[in-house]
Amino acid sequence: MNIEKEKERLSQQKMLDSILHEPKPTEMLTVYFSDYGSGDHNYGIYCALVPIDQKKDVLSNYTWDLSIGSGVPGSCVYYDEGVETPEYHRFGSDNGIEPLVICRDFHGFKDDYQEISEEFRLFHNLYHDQVNNKYIKIDDDGNETIVIEINSNHIRIRSKELKQFLAIKEMFLSIQFDCREHSRASEKELSLEGDESSEETEFHIWTLAYGDFGGVSEHQAFSRLLGKKLITPFPKSKSGLYGFTKEEPKKYVDFIIDSDEVGDDVLYNSNPDFLSNFFGANPEAPNYLTAVHFKKEVLDKYYGKPSKYSVSDSNLSCASLWGLQIDNHHDGKVCVWLGDLGRDLPYEEQLHWRSYNVPPSGGVSETYFKRQIMAQFTDSDRLEHVFKSKYSELQKVSTDNLGWSLLLPLNDEDSHHFECLRIPSTNEQRDFDDLVLGLTKVLIDSLNEKQLNKFIEKESRGSIKGGISRLETALKNNSIEEYENHIQFLRKLQNLRSSSSAHRKGSNYKKIATEFEIGSKDLISVFEGILAKSVDLLAYFITVCTSGEMKES
Repeated sequence: MNIEKEKERLSQQKMLDSILHEPKPTEMLTVYFSDYGSGDHNYGIYCALVPIDQKKDVLSNYTWDLSIGSGVPGSCVYYDEGVETPEYHRFGSDNGIEPLVICRDFHGFKDDYQEISEEFRLFHNLYHDQVNNKYIKIDDDGNETIVIEINSNHIRIRSKELKQFLAIKEMFLSIQFDCREHSRASEKELSLEGDESSEETEFHIWTLAYGDFGGVSEHQAFSRLLGKKLITPFPKSKSGLYGFTKEEPKKYVDFIIDSDEVGDDVLYNSNPDFLSNFFGANPEAPNYLTAVHFKKEVLDKYYGKPSKYSVSDSNLSCASLWGLQIDNHHDGKVCVWLGDLGRDLPYEEQLHWRSYNVPPSGGVSETYFKRQIMAQFTDSDRLEHVFKSKYSELQKVSTDNLGWSLLLPLNDEDSHHFECLRIPSTNEQRDFDDLVLGLTKVLIDSLNEKQLNKFIEKESRGSIKGGISRLETALKNNSIEEYENHIQFLRKLQNLRSSSSAHRKGSNYKKIATEFEIGSKDLISVFEGILAKSVDLLAYFITVCTSGEMKES
């Protein structure tokens, strides 16, 4: 046994430094910790919400003001001249101290667990990620921040949100600690006599004492670190609560709107209040409807997170938080009105768009011009928009005319394959493979084989493998014509997925790649051709469903 290391361990300096560390607003603060480490230590950290005016009383002693298991509804009985009067207390007493962490105990019948004060969770409108047992705050721009992390014996809360809550509550958070280290060496061997220490400051109090188990344990000496530290609130003006906090003015980014005579970029700020409008205000400034141009890759960020963002025909949105009208009807660019960029996008999103900003080349699309300027209803001719429109039409037509869906609706876990279908912005192989995989999920894996089986003789069903073959047989048995090219396309698409997205690329991929002209054409053009044939397939399916020839008799 190394006596010096044992003595250092019993000094608990690392634990003390960790507890007394003043966290930055972005750091996580331990508010609950319970660890009984194989007999050589017992660590206990718990917290309590303490009214500001009780600071002196709280720091007048080392004992905890709220014990684990307390802070729940209860009652007290008061006596006045022999008369008993019970009173209900939400937190079990009338001393004004409240729990932040509530430890639930079910007497061994059910597992114990800890939960965070409902008031704190509602104050910050926290979402509970039940899989990871974390609480997440979503701000007005759609950014997600982990505020609470809960493990079986450890709870941490981000300092910023904690101090905002304390500001409104006009309370301190008392971090209470009772930590013990045990050693098989004796006090005498460790030379601990007279090493006790303590400290009292404006915001913390602690004592470190040593003792001996007196032969009742395999360990001989122990140390006990006992005390409290107060976490101070922010000023109410920094609480983030409406009415108490002064709203920060929105920031706006400068965008490239033109090029000068020597080819240098001409920039202008996107603050809509400084742009000229149809009534002639600020006439020397660019018009609100100045088209700003961006590389098409600007949208990849949003396609990459379909659970958070939605990209559709002329529109980009982040759930219900913000939305932006966009001209996404071009092959290699996206256009947005300068005023819309400032009015509709949060500042962080403006910065993202600025990084893809390019000098203007050409104008907005005819579709966007008719919709935005002429106020005319116009269908998009972009393949990704047409595909999604045809898909939706097919779902309605097949249900209305056949009573069942030819293509089964995607479940939630697969819906992103449909949402992200588009002509890729780059020739990256990964993007191409992902899009091919998504398209096969929508068109092939979703074929309603159960319903198609009804048009196939029972004795033949077992010998027919796969949805494409079932579709082909059902169409043939119903004397439906002109299906051959579409079936051939589906088989080629299936082979492309199998040889590229689903498996290592080898000789099979090279063979099917040749059929799709991969190598002689760039991947953007190849997928554009695949999507065009997919649109033709959906149009054919719509015709078949409208005819009613596959309706059950």
